[in-house]
Amino acid sequence: MRAETDGNPAGADGTSPRVVVVGGGVAGLTAALRLLDAGAAVTLLEASERLGGKLRTGDIGGVRVDLGAESMLARRPEAVALAREAGLAGALQPPATASAALWTRDALRPMPKGHVMGVPADPASLAGVLSEEGVARIAEDRTLPRTEVGEDIAVGEYVAARVGREVVDRLVEPLLGGVYAGNAYRISLRAAVPQLFAAAREHTSLTEGVRAIQARTAAADPRTDPVFMGIDGGVGRLPQAVADTVRARGGRIRTGTPVTGLARTPGGWRLTTGTPAAPEALDADAVVLAVPAPQAARLLAAELQAAAADLAEIEYASMALMTFAFRAGEAALPQGSGFLVPPVDGRTVKAATFAGRKWRWIAEQEPGLQIVRTSVGRHREEEMLGRDDAELLDLARRDLRTATGVAAEPVDAHVTRWDQGLPQYPVGHLARVARVRDQVAGARGLAVCGAAYDGVGIPACVASATEAARQVLAPRPEGDPASGSSGHAGE
Repeated sequence: MRAETDGNPAGADGTSPRVVVVGGGVAGLTAALRLLDAGAAVTLLEASERLGGKLRTGDIGGVRVDLGAESMLARRPEAVALAREAGLAGALQPPATASAALWTRDALRPMPKGHVMGVPADPASLAGVLSEEGVARIAEDRTLPRTEVGEDIAVGEYVAARVGREVVDRLVEPLLGGVYAGNAYRISLRAAVPQLFAAAREHTSLTEGVRAIQARTAAADPRTDPVFMGIDGGVGRLPQAVADTVRARGGRIRTGTPVTGLARTPGGWRLTTGTPAAPEALDADAVVLAVPAPQAARLLAAELQAAAADLAEIEYASMALMTFAFRAGEAALPQGSGFLVPPVDGRTVKAATFAGRKWRWIAEQEPGLQIVRTSVGRHREEEMLGRDDAELLDLARRDLRTATGVAAEPVDAHVTRWDQGLPQYPVGHLARVARVRDQVAGARGLAVCGAAYDGVGIPACVASATEAARQVLAPRPEGDPASGSSGHAGE
């Protein structure tokens, strides 16, 4: 086995600490950038030949589109700030329209206003989406006794107890499903919708709690800035822009380099890369693991068994995107940016985005085409994702035709599969993450970050990477037993 020191010698003698980042998604790239800012010598290792993880672009009918996430939450500053730092300030672009619909009860219905993740402040706003009985059930929330939430509770369980299952099934489910591809009756309220968890502890009435959240939000941030932001040319441009910035600041990036082993050494860590026939060792003072939970679990199994066991328990959902290009004259789409579909309605697609209507930069590339993105796949829907591309495209077109009346043949279509793409946040997720972080913190010069921990959105991944970079370079207090190199600290 060949050992490579890759960079400056160990940081204990006052030289730059050598840090290896494992994973080339947006979290790993951000961690590399922040470590360089702090003066570290950084090498980033990505197993595949492509950077960006779940962010990527592609051509459909000659039009450049996102084939992964298409927008960033702008009311959190981290992702937009990273894009600006990476030279994309001039490319930031809000949606041209944010007017979405629900395809439910056999019709496209405007998305109700004045809700927090589907929970309304005013029951009347859900007329047409809910049955008369469902709307009337919301009013009972004001007279019901407190629903105890303890340390955590499922979103669906709590919301159904307060305002009825119809609110969960026809509003909360499609909204949460668009973020987590999960089941509202399993997803943690505390992890996924923390403002509602706090309201549940503060208020007896859920609708009263929603009104309080809205009042605080309006008072704290009276601006009318966009909630979401895209990038001209696609959010998939962001990873490459950050990678270019990392290289410009002296960082080294190696793709096609899977890490197969991680072990402690007297001076830090040794990573094993390469193939069994030609393994390569890479020594570092510190390591940031910015990979999905299953990969992190495998790498930590030898040194931090308890953390590895917790990480191995995190489940993932798979999904697929079916993107179509239609001739504009043959595809008279409804107004708005697209629609969400409640699972209770029994459709194949869970969402559709009229991408050329939503993003000006797409429409400007080829005004003669309409680009439509549809998605399928929720947690434990392996049967649906097992179908071949042609069948998925046919099923998506059938739903599009039923929902919108568009029966035209597409000029181009493409299926993008994200196998095991979205980590699930069930009840107790934050407690599991806290245990992992406590265990990892006991190992000097090691941190974890990414979508499996604090949120699946781009801003959350950027924030967790920034914190991971800070942690691995933080000095240990003198006499801290975790600073030793023997044993299994944190176990």
